Amino acid sequence: MTYRLMQLAPMAYDLLLHDTIVASVVRNGSRQPYTWTAELLEDLPRSKRPTSFRNIEHDFPSLDELCAWLGHPTVKTNNRHTAARAV
Repeated sequence: MTYRLMQLAPMAYDLLLHDTIVASVVRNGSRQPYTWTAELLEDLPRSKRPTSFRNIEHDFPSLDELCAWLGHPTVKTNNRHTAARAV
């Protein structure tokens, strides 16, 4: 699966699969320890969900761990001074 993360705002991303937005990725909480959540936009039956998603929502202790779960997608930030990077 080829995922990409596109930053919308600080700590909020769209998750794209083959150029289609399939989920949101957000950091929860304003104080540590933070939790990162990936949540599908549609409540699809398990057989139609992207491979990584066994559930509609998955929580992770860091963005790095979430990205590892997704297979290290390309991350495009909205900071004009920062080039896209792979996490």
